[in-house]
Amino acid sequence: AFGSISAGARQMNMSYKRAWDLVEEMNVLFGKPVLDTQKGGQKGGGAQLTPIGLALVSRFRAIERAATAAAEAHMTALQAEIDAE
Repeated sequence: AFGSISAGARQMNMSYKRAWDLVEEMNVLFGKPVLDTQKGGQKGGGAQLTPIGLALVSRFRAIERAATAAAEAHMTALQAEIDAE
């Protein structure tokens, strides 16, 4: 979304090294690169998701939506218990 690992890391309040470590860990885990990167310089650098990276993000967002929907009734009931006290 931000076009570079450093910009994405800043957005997440994460160090550049930590972001790179996580990208490398995902590359190993999935057996394929999740990012295409271009080194900086006069033309600038950048990063974009590979097809497997796009699928990873898409599926993760779907899991988030499903988990939120599954938990909604429980969260509403818990809030009602908190408000009742």
